[in-house]
This record gives sequence, structure tokens and C-alpha cells, in this order.
Amino acid sequence: MKTTKAEKMREAIRHAAAEFMAEASNRTSLVTVTNVHLAKRGDSATVLITVFPDDKEKEALEFASRQGGALRDFISKRISLQRVPYISFALDVGEKNRQKLDELSNS
Repeated sequence: MKTTKAEKMREAIRHAAAEFMAEASNRTSLVTVTNVHLAKRGDSATVLITVFPDDKEKEALEFASRQGGALRDFISKRISLQRVPYISFALDVGEKNRQKLDELSNS
């Protein structure tokens, strides 16, 4: 399977975002970076996260959104890119649904 430049960039951003969130989080919840959606031109990226416990999702998403600029700085120092994409955050509802299906199938 051939790995494209965009896939490499997406994976590098995912790793950097995970490292950044581990360092920047306040430890009241567990924030996991699950995926990154990269725009075709590479000028924007949406970092998908999951949060445990569920009742901390809103706070964690707000925190992550406030940290977007700091994450861009972090990425620019870690990854050699011509242009660092604009970063936004979203909850990974696909992963949440998968976890619910796992719970139901194990019941």
C-alpha cells in the first residue's frame, strides 16, 4: 500500500497533537486524539478527540479549541511543513458509537 504525502502529514499532525494535548491538559479528563481530517489543499486540519469521562466533553472541547494557536506553534517546531494548517477540534462521534456497539455486543 502506497503512503501519500497527505497521509504522512495527517499522521504527523495526529502524533504532534496527541503529544501536545498530553502536555497541555489539566488532567481532569482523559483526552485522546483519535484522527485528523486534512483538507485537500492542506490549509486546514480537524483534530478528532475523545474524552473520558463523557460529562467533561464540552469543557475539554472548549479547552482544545482555545489551544489551537499554541498547537500550530507546537506543530511548526516539530514538523517541517511549508505551511502549518489552521487547526480546529471536534469530538470523534464515530469512535463513541463504536464503543457503544462494543458495549452492547458484550452484554
